[in-house]
Amino acid sequence: MARRGKHQAHENHERWLVSYADFITLLFAFFVVMFASSQTDKSKAKQISEAVEKALAEGKSVGVPPAVAKILGGTVDDKGQGNAQMRGPGGAQKAAKEDQPDEGIELTPSFKMLTSELEKEIKDGKVEVSLEPRGLVVSLKQAAFFPSGGDVLDPSTYPTIEKLAEALNSLTSPIRIEGHTDSVPIHTARFKSNWELSAARSIAMMDVLVTRFKLDPSRMGIVGLADTEPEADNDTVEGRAKNRRVDVVIMNRQARRPKQAKPEPATGGQAKASTSKTEQPKPKK
Repeated sequence: MARRGKHQAHENHERWLVSYADFITLLFAFFVVMFASSQTDKSKAKQISEAVEKALAEGKSVGVPPAVAKILGGTVDDKGQGNAQMRGPGGAQKAAKEDQPDEGIELTPSFKMLTSELEKEIKDGKVEVSLEPRGLVVSLKQAAFFPSGGDVLDPSTYPTIEKLAEALNSLTSPIRIEGHTDSVPIHTARFKSNWELSAARSIAMMDVLVTRFKLDPSRMGIVGLADTEPEADNDTVEGRAKNRRVDVVIMNRQARRPKQAKPEPATGGQAKASTSKTEQPKPKK
């Protein structure tokens, strides 16, 4: 009896539909996730966008602590600490020390107090009060405090000097008293030059502040400058009158800071050795 042949299996040509269905399902899930994420808290997203735009416009940091933002810096227009590549601990430009106060702020309260206390004298042109890089300067005009060519203080000016002394006693800063004259030469029995006159007036002012108003003399320093530092033109009467003055300088930190000596240029060994030798005095004939 003849054997019956095996039935051949029918080939399925639609298996690709399974892969296609999986792909469509994943694509649908992807768009659902994207849609859901776009709908989460639109108001917060708007606030973040506005904050970023404001930061870019004004050069401010967003969500960065102030200490970090100070080192990192910000935009091109930022004039603060700059970026981290230029400033900071390892940058090309060292950041300034934060514990040093502004030199002008140090004496601002005293400046305001003296301007108020000496308001009448300032209006009368007897006194000028100003803040300079070296400190607070109270300029006492010669015509109101000293006689022409003399170094004796007029006793009627003691109330004005007392107001100044009260302000000086409230501070601990060093005090420099500077005498100034005009360019007209002087040669009297007491003063041979403007140098002597300017120094004598400085000493007279210091003496009154110390003996009468009990200022600490260890804070004092006097100097006579003659006509070397004029405030106005010495060719006019008004200019010469303005130049004749005694300046009481309350020195700030910058003025008290010692000046660094400039390094001397290196020279050869023979030149250096020759400068170190002292010249032997020649025998008298």
